[in-house]
Parts: sequence; C-alpha cells; structure tokens
Amino acid sequence: MLIRLLRAHLRPYRRDIVLVVVFQLVQTLATMYLPTLNADIIDDGVVKGDTGYILRTGGLMLAVTLVQIVCSGAAVFFGARTAMAVGRDVRAAIFARVQEFSVREVGQFGAPSLITRTTNDVQQVQMLVVMTLTMMVSAPIMCVGGIVLALGEDVPLSALLLLIVPVLIIAVSLVVRRMRPLFRSMQKRIDQVNRVMREQITGIRVIRAFVRDSHEQARFARANRDLMDVQIGTGRLMAWMFPIVGLVMNLSSVAVVWFGGDRIASGSMQIGSMTAFLSYLMQILMAVMMATFMFMMIPRAEVCAERIQEVLDTETSVTPPTTPVTTLREHGHLEIRDVEFHYPGAEEPVLRAVNLIARPGETTAVIGSTGSGKTTLLNLVPRLFDATGGSVLINGVDVRELAPAQLAGLVGLVPQKPYLFSGTIASNLRYGNPDATDEDLWHALEVAQARDFVEQLPEQLNAPIGQGGSNVSGGQRQRLAIARLLVAKPEIYLFDDSFSALDYATDAALRAALATETRDATVVIVAQRVSTIRNADRIVVLDEGRVVGTGTHAELMAGNQTYREIVLSQLTEQEAA
Repeated sequence: MLIRLLRAHLRPYRRDIVLVVVFQLVQTLATMYLPTLNADIIDDGVVKGDTGYILRTGGLMLAVTLVQIVCSGAAVFFGARTAMAVGRDVRAAIFARVQEFSVREVGQFGAPSLITRTTNDVQQVQMLVVMTLTMMVSAPIMCVGGIVLALGEDVPLSALLLLIVPVLIIAVSLVVRRMRPLFRSMQKRIDQVNRVMREQITGIRVIRAFVRDSHEQARFARANRDLMDVQIGTGRLMAWMFPIVGLVMNLSSVAVVWFGGDRIASGSMQIGSMTAFLSYLMQILMAVMMATFMFMMIPRAEVCAERIQEVLDTETSVTPPTTPVTTLREHGHLEIRDVEFHYPGAEEPVLRAVNLIARPGETTAVIGSTGSGKTTLLNLVPRLFDATGGSVLINGVDVRELAPAQLAGLVGLVPQKPYLFSGTIASNLRYGNPDATDEDLWHALEVAQARDFVEQLPEQLNAPIGQGGSNVSGGQRQRLAIARLLVAKPEIYLFDDSFSALDYATDAALRAALATETRDATVVIVAQRVSTIRNADRIVVLDEGRVVGTGTHAELMAGNQTYREIVLSQLTEQEAA
C-alpha cells in the first residue's frame, strides 16, 4: 500500500526527485573523497614534511567541502519541498474523497478516524518521504562507495566488513520486525483518543449537567493510558536501536585499529590508509544506521498508508450518473414511490413501501413517533444516501439520474441539527448563493424571524459565528439555518424538525412568513409538534417505517387512530378540534 500510494503521488514530482538524486550523489561522492585526501596529507605531506603539499591538498579539501555543503543544502531543499507537496496532495485527495462520501461511508469510518487519517497518518507518510529524499537516497551510495574505497585502501582489512555489516543488519531487523504491530495499534489508539476527546468537547454541556466530569476524566485517562502503553512499547524497542548500532560501530573501530596496527607494524599498510579505512568504515556504518532509522519509520508509514488508501479506495454508495438528465419538464414536483431503505447490517428496513407526493404551492407534512423513519425519508431526497428499493423522483426524474450540482440547486434542506460554519453571519447565509446581496440576506433573516437579534449585534451581518454555531442559541441557530436556505431559493424546501427550538409565537410567525415566501415552491416539513403541521395541505403519518395515513388534519383526526393518538398526546380534545 505504501509503494502504491507513493507511486501515485510522487509521479508529478519526478523532475525534483531526479534533482535530489543528482545533488545527493555529488555530495556523497564529495564526502567520500575527503578521507582519501586526508590520507594523502598524512602519507605524502605530514610523514614527508612537505608543507606545500599539505596546503594544496588542504585547499582542495576546502573546495570539495564547499561543493558538499551546497549540494547537500540543495538536496534537502528539493527533497523537503517534494515531501510537503506530496503531503498536501494526499490530504487533498482524502478530503475530496470524503466529500463524495454519503452518510453511510462517513459513519463507517467515523469522524475521529477520518481526522486522524487526514492529519497524523499523512504526516507519517510525509515524514517518510522527507527522510527518504534527504537520507535514504545517499545511504546506498555511501555504503557501496565506502566498501569500494575501503577495498582500495586495504583488501585484507576489508574482510571485517563481511562480519560487521551482516551483524548490524540482523540485529536491527529483529527490532524493526517487532515494531510494525505496535505502530498499527498506536494509530488505532490515537483514533480512540480523538474519539473520546471529540465526544467530550461536543457534549460538554451534557457532561456538566449530569456532573459526569469524573467519569469522563477516567474515560479519557483510560484511552490516554492505552496510547501511552503502546508508545512506551515502541519507545523501548527504539531505545535498543541506537545502543546496538553504537556498540557495533565502536567494536568495529577497535577491530580496525587492532588489526590495522599489526599491518602497519609489518609494513603492509600506511598510517594514512588506516585513517582513511576507518573513515570509510564509519561512513558505511553511518549509511547502515541511516537505513536503520528509515526501517524504524517504514512500519508506521506502511500502517498509515494502508489507512489512507482504505479511504481513497472506498467508493461512495451515492454515485453520480454517467449521463445526467439535464432537461426537466416539471418544476418543484416531488414523488417518493414505493421506497424502501435498509441501513447496512440492519435486520429490518427503516422504511417500507413508502409513497408520498408533494406539489408546488403546497405544504406536505410528515409526522410520526420517534424512530418511525421521518428523517431517513427526508434525507433520501437530496441523496445523503440512496434508497435500497423504490425511487425518489424530482420533476419526474429519478434523483439518481440528476447531476449532484443540479440536484443541490433544486432541493434545499434544513437538517434536524442545523450546523453553522465558522465565519460570519453573512458568509453562512451566502453558503448556498455566493452572489446574494446584503438586501437578500436581510430579507431572508426577516422571513426567518432572525432580523431583530442580528440587528442588535454590533457587527450585524459581519458578526462572527463560532464553529458549529457555538456562540448562538439553539433557536438562533435554527433561524439562521432557515435563512440560509431561503437565500438559496430552491424549488423544494425540506425542513427536518427545524422549528423545535422556537417558542410557539416565533414558530407561528415564521410559518406565516414562510407561507408567503414559498407560495410557488414545494415545502416538506418533518415535525414532532402537531401545532407546526396541523395547517399543512397534506399530512403523511409514518409508523414503524410505513405510511399509515394521508390527509388533512381534520380527515386524519376523524379516521386515523395513530395520528389521533399523537395529537391527543400533545393537545386536549378541544384544542385538537
């Protein structure tokens, strides 16, 4: 998965990668040439007392060092820029894919996991690319070149490499092998910490209302402790890594000095050659150590890449049509025909053989007990998910045959939990119509009974809105969400229990204003309060996912027992009449 992910996202940056390889090659060759020059200074300059040779060779070493510094800096620059660009592209790809998901796919992964995959997981892959382009590219060049140059200095002493390098590789491999399952567990524990924290931040009012602070602190502590335990496990393994490498390097240096000293004493090797050989051995072991460091990162990056690719490979259950219908003969006509809907894994369908017709200029209401499928039914119209049976028709065309942008222009929804985005009141109201004027915004606010409280704010339309509308009340949030829909001016208005946080007077005033504003449009209202929908042109009664009655308030009171029970649970017999 890691190779597949990197191959797809590194392809646009092949030129920069070639530059990185070239610069790394030059700087590595320069680094490896320096010990040879140092050996020449010792053997041909210091031993012979030739000061001029020392100065000339020393000047050459300075020039080579300058080339090394320039090429190293250029390699790091292009490598880091490529890695950051890859991270940006992967995050953008995940975001674009999630935007295509229906409610089903979002629920499958969960918001905390999607956030972790977009941030922490991408960061791990991005860090691997950085280290690969800045360290791993030069490691094999340095290792192979060091072996060749070490052999050039002294072949018998190079036999030590046959023992040292395999020992180091085997020791490191044993440690890295145990790290992969720990890294997989670590990413899942990060998901859990994010999930618990998100729930606690979102539900802070409920937690304080029920005085559950201690319980939630203990819950977070457990998730935090589980993550800490896994991190300590990986830390212990990583703690073994560098002592092992350091031990091998130090023992190697001792062995080189020991056996090299005997060869110098016998006249088979010069002092400068042994110094150069020792430098090449250190370069070889440093290359192995850099590769070791990469091996420590690869298991976690592999796990993260798998999690990222899982999101990218998930196809949405709501797919756009290949040849969308563009010509519509009707306007504002909604028909739900024999619709059935199953949630994944559910034994029973939420909706069964539901039929509903809503026409322009009429208000159609849907009412039923909790869990009867009202919200699910409404969410099928804008294709938040697709019906598993039957069809939803707008203007005589199945919604699955309409382009998403076209469907969004025809249908507007105020969800059960209205959400406002961080920004200003104006930016939220223009969400469905970026070209709306200030006069359009004020008109929508007036219809939504929100103008008074907006005018009282110092910044008015430019008043800031916190994430999710956290700095306004529930009723204000609902009215702003309704105003946002009015600014968009769709053909079909869907209100999913959108008046529940309003007092009766505001509810009545808003519905009266809406009746005038939407007189040529189709309005569908899902409500729990009978007073909200009793004057609707058509009321559809749902019970356990089935339509058990359709008619006006008077007709249903007279002939539908389910509707009558709902009404009498809220109103007296006299009020209901």
